[in-house]
Amino acid sequence: MSGTDRWKLITHAVREAGRLGVAELAALTGASEMTIRRDLDALARQGVLERYRGGARSLVPRGEEEPFAARAREGNAAKARIAAEAAALLADGEAVVLDSGTTCVEVARALAGRRLTVMPLSLHAAHVLTERYEGVEPPATRLLLPGGEPRPGELALTGPLTETSLAALRFDTAVLGCCGLTAADGLTAYDLADAAVKRAAIASARRVVAVTEGAKLSRTALAHVVPASALHTVVTDEDAPPEEVAALTAAGVTVLTVTGAESG
Repeated sequence: MSGTDRWKLITHAVREAGRLGVAELAALTGASEMTIRRDLDALARQGVLERYRGGARSLVPRGEEEPFAARAREGNAAKARIAAEAAALLADGEAVVLDSGTTCVEVARALAGRRLTVMPLSLHAAHVLTERYEGVEPPATRLLLPGGEPRPGELALTGPLTETSLAALRFDTAVLGCCGLTAADGLTAYDLADAAVKRAAIASARRVVAVTEGAKLSRTALAHVVPASALHTVVTDEDAPPEEVAALTAAGVTVLTVTGAESG
């Protein structure tokens, strides 16, 4: 088992159990107790869990969103394929508002250097987009930064300054992440301020594209954002439940599913 897979397994096991001891995690992963102690120390430094003598406890109650650092290590290949498919939907010259979240950071990587106007709603995505600025005069990508207060870890920009920035502009496309999406409950988020920003982005865009791992198509989070019918396209992966894909399609949403092969 690779170190990344072991960290993912530890994170989910501790979250589900609430707390687990070093010996239990060693038995679960097949790693030595010394390796598990090092893993727990590293995960604690990233704010994923809390260490105590002999084990670790979760910092995230079940039903709440995992920390950004934990999510950023999960499903990166699938997120990159989803991002590439979403980027292919955008034509050069478009004005795009790009949501926060780990999948949207991958979309930022796919868009960097393209002839687009992009407003990123997280500092993580803004950093990715500005990496292509150095040495390019003028840069191909026009970057607009909203106001707002960054949430710790996620670095998503929220609050009235963010919402006012969005209300002042009109975008061709809003690319949104989500915490949950079902045909019955629509697009949902864990954070109320994040939900408000998503609604503001949708109100300012002609087209809405949601990007999400398939597992989230069976989840409903706390804060309702919009009904599923407000979305034009959903880009997801092969883990999406077929019955949920069918229900979204019946609601008038175009669902694009990428697979382990190169998407196109």
